[in-house]
Amino acid sequence: QVQLVESGGGLVQAGGSLRLSCAASGRTFSGYVMGWFRQAPGKEREFVSARGWSGGRLYYADSVKGRFTISRDNAKSTVYLQMNSLKPEDTAVYYCAADGLSYYSSRGYSERESDYDYWGQGTQVTVSS
Repeated sequence: QVQLVESGGGLVQAGGSLRLSCAASGRTFSGYVMGWFRQAPGKEREFVSARGWSGGRLYYADSVKGRFTISRDNAKSTVYLQMNSLKPEDTAVYYCAADGLSYYSSRGYSERESDYDYWGQGTQVTVSS
């Protein structure tokens, strides 16, 4: 049974930092794209960042470039999202997801929710002004 379990969310002041973790289990994720999405109240879920589990390029939404960093620890089977210089507009539920096909596509990743096969339950991030 595949499980993606997010942790690390919380309340932080603007300008602060948080590191989200996504512990992945239940299968081998080699060849998968691991993505982070977020959903703010009243808004649609949006792409934040992605990377191939096996390596390759890192991808970011324009709104988080230069502030967020996606990384992976193979030994712990965990993907991280380091979030620095947080802004109130970063407030959202953050989701980890896994996509089994896009790594091999010409683009190398996907920003579409429908391309992701597995999802975590989400972790709340609240940034106060």
